[in-house]
Amino acid sequence: MKDDFIFGLRPVIEAIEAGKTIDKIFVQNTLQGPIYAELKTILSKHKIRPNYVPVEKLNRFTRKNHQGVVAFISDVPFHKIEDLLPQIFEEGRTPFLLILDRLTDVRNFGAICRTAECVGIDAVIIPEKGAAPINSDAIKTSAGAIYNIKICKQNNLAHTVDFLQQSGVQVFAASEKAQKLIYDVDFTEPCALVMGNEETGISKEVLHHADEKIKLPIEGKTQSLNVSVACGAILYEAVRQKNLKA
Repeated sequence: MKDDFIFGLRPVIEAIEAGKTIDKIFVQNTLQGPIYAELKTILSKHKIRPNYVPVEKLNRFTRKNHQGVVAFISDVPFHKIEDLLPQIFEEGRTPFLLILDRLTDVRNFGAICRTAECVGIDAVIIPEKGAAPINSDAIKTSAGAIYNIKICKQNNLAHTVDFLQQSGVQVFAASEKAQKLIYDVDFTEPCALVMGNEETGISKEVLHHADEKIKLPIEGKTQSLNVSVACGAILYEAVRQKNLKA
């Protein structure tokens, strides 16, 4: 992450105004003053949601004079699914989407994006807060696939699921506690797959909103798979179904 961030009130303001894509921004929770007020206005204007943190967290990013603000820059542009989904339908394509609910490991994220791009996922949807940073490590792990796939940052994943359902997209949530296997659902219609956090899985709110909960069969004593491996297995079941239908 060392090459992916800038710090200082004025440099961050200038970066935002210059059109740089902000992945995450951390602001000291006690910050005050006229330049900070200017930053707040610009963040609101560009619809960037800051993370308010104690100064100790900022000091972990850099020991230099950060002036209470550190911003992580992404080379990857972010989109909104509300803009992309109508385009997919207009082009006559069947939406095939992936939702990553609070994945925090950059290598898992990069590996999943690599698989997602290979199978033709139209967009990877992540939350604005609580997601792995899209930094050089993620891009490297993805073998550059992140540059070739649409990344959507959404404020509220549960609301995003509602929007997808209202638009005719069925949402499948991968959960070890599901009763239905991945082979028992239809991936050939407009659909989105939700994968959860490495430790806690899919949040209760998102899980509650999903149309179906699905799981992979587990035969061994180890009762769970790495999220990247599990995601790849499910995505390729979807590919298998699509190829049979073609």
